[in-house]
Amino acid sequence: MVVLIIVIVVVVLLALGLWAAYNGLVKKRNRTQEAWSEIDVELKRRHDLIPNLVSTVQGYAAHERGTFEAVTQARADAVAAGATGDPTQIAPAENALSGALRSLFAVAENYPQLRAVESFLQLQETLTATEDKIEYARRYYNTSARDYNIALQTFPRNLIAGPFGFKAVAFFATDEDDRAVPQVNFSGSGPGVAGPAPSGPPLAGGAEGLPPAAAPGGSPPAG
Repeated sequence: MVVLIIVIVVVVLLALGLWAAYNGLVKKRNRTQEAWSEIDVELKRRHDLIPNLVSTVQGYAAHERGTFEAVTQARADAVAAGATGDPTQIAPAENALSGALRSLFAVAENYPQLRAVESFLQLQETLTATEDKIEYARRYYNTSARDYNIALQTFPRNLIAGPFGFKAVAFFATDEDDRAVPQVNFSGSGPGVAGPAPSGPPLAGGAEGLPPAAAPGGSPPAG
């Protein structure tokens, strides 16, 4: 009888442990998915801003056709990558788009009269704010992804991860040079342009995340 009771107690404890482990994985996975959805929202907002930005600069530098075509193509590639939902495809496409945007702003520097164009300044300000939100969301997502991936590899969660369909998620990595919003320095006096967005920590050892409320003007919920 005593042995039977001990066996029952052990089985119950194991069941409770597995139940807790499963629920923990579900929570971490949901948190990661919620964090990724915030990145997705901000990336789409970024994509929506670019056509108007290109159109505005094009009105003053119509002969810079190659630059405009490069930005347009990079945006199209980023939109296509975003449709996959795969951070390993999205990150390189977004990095390429950031590089194309830097070229666009380099062209804009040659036309100081743009500083008097309110629509251009508003677009640039909005783009800067969007880049800030993407960076905060990226850091929060990478922290969530790190915690989730670690949980998948630790005992006893690793015993149930595979059978219940829990899979590791990819980090959303960005090149160091692509984390800064392009800055335009117009000659002469005039309104300044916002500087680069704060850089996030490297992803290799796990990024340090920020809570959703930290994002300016937004609330982020998969480095």
